[in-house]
Amino acid sequence: MKRRLFLGLLVAVLGLNLLFGTRLYLSHAETAAKENPYENIELFTRVLETIRQNYVDGEKISYQQLIQAALKGMVSSLDPHSEFMEARKYDDMRKDTEGAFGGVGIVLGVRTNGASKGVTLTVSETMDGTPASKGGIKPGDRIVKINGQTTEKFTIDDAVRRLRGKKGTEVTVTISRPATEQELEIKLMRDTISVPSVRDVVGTTEFKLDENKIGYVRLRQFGEKTADELEGALVKMEKMGVKGLIMDLRDNPGGLLDQAVKVSEKFLPRGQLVVSTEARQIADIQKYTASGRNPRPLLPMVILMNGGSASASEIVAGCLQDLKRAVVLGEQSFGKGSVQSILPLADGSALRLTTAKYYTPSHKVIHEKGITPDVAVPMSAEEERYYAMKRSGAPLDALDAKERELVTKAQDIQFDRATDMLKGILLYDKQGKPAGKVAAQAVEPAKK
Repeated sequence: MKRRLFLGLLVAVLGLNLLFGTRLYLSHAETAAKENPYENIELFTRVLETIRQNYVDGEKISYQQLIQAALKGMVSSLDPHSEFMEARKYDDMRKDTEGAFGGVGIVLGVRTNGASKGVTLTVSETMDGTPASKGGIKPGDRIVKINGQTTEKFTIDDAVRRLRGKKGTEVTVTISRPATEQELEIKLMRDTISVPSVRDVVGTTEFKLDENKIGYVRLRQFGEKTADELEGALVKMEKMGVKGLIMDLRDNPGGLLDQAVKVSEKFLPRGQLVVSTEARQIADIQKYTASGRNPRPLLPMVILMNGGSASASEIVAGCLQDLKRAVVLGEQSFGKGSVQSILPLADGSALRLTTAKYYTPSHKVIHEKGITPDVAVPMSAEEERYYAMKRSGAPLDALDAKERELVTKAQDIQFDRATDMLKGILLYDKQGKPAGKVAAQAVEPAKK
């Protein structure tokens, strides 16, 4: 009896071992198949040839088109920020960061079309002295055609590509003006557009102070010249006796990591950690510290931020907030805490590949979380739109009476709150407290 029981148990154990062994083998085999480059490349080429030989409109496709489409799909499947860029798009990206290109001077945004849920390319700003402003294009105008081609299914990149071109060439823009329901066709002569990434409250580079000696800088993006332009603005304001600073990072989509570090270090002592990155490759694991060149460690600051503030903007806001060097005011930021490396390829194209994630000095995670403001001050899309039109200084004759009134009365409540906060800090400073420390201490009272 015992012998039978023992044999039964032995058979059961052997059976279980065989079952688990088989499963383990199949699991290893499946993993090996997934990681075998030759088998997968063979599958890819087989699919490529099948499409090339059997697709109904064969004359419309080429190997280059199919390969590039496959590369775009492969890279974009990794995360929303990685991308395969064709040579033309890579060139456009370099021009954006350099800050000068041939174009007409229009800043585009996308607006929804109400119940239809479609989108329309809308002018959010026209730059002073550019072909667009001289041609009468205004904020709020909708771009419906470019050179006679409808923009109905255009992305912003599609529109920008068609608006840009060599200086002296012509482009025809058809705009729709919602307030008057006019449709106008405007011919523009392209010119060299130099885009300063740092501007003052009225969109110029004069950087005048208000009656309380409070300065304002708006950083549109982090391009190759941003830190130098900011330094120039700070020097101008210091000559006028600046006592407090508002740094506006609203709707700043980011840009170059090194520029975010150089902007942050202007307000920090030498050796202070600004941001760190963590990655798979040792070369991409970095700690960036302040150089100590031209620091302003005691200048009180408020940083404005909203849902359009991303990437490099979040590095600056997160760093200066962490170190209690500035009060962050506005709305939750976008939450893009990853670093994209640009890897040029031999044919002029490039990979924009996520290679690291960055962290604030206290090791807070920004990715998919964003920066939470110290002082929450929300603004609606309509409030932002009307104030943008007011700030641009564009003529209001094309608007109806109601819209003219709304634009005239529009207020930037986030800017107003930041100004009030700095005025309070400066008033407290007059009582003998160091302004730089007061800026950090102002956070808690402001929350209440």
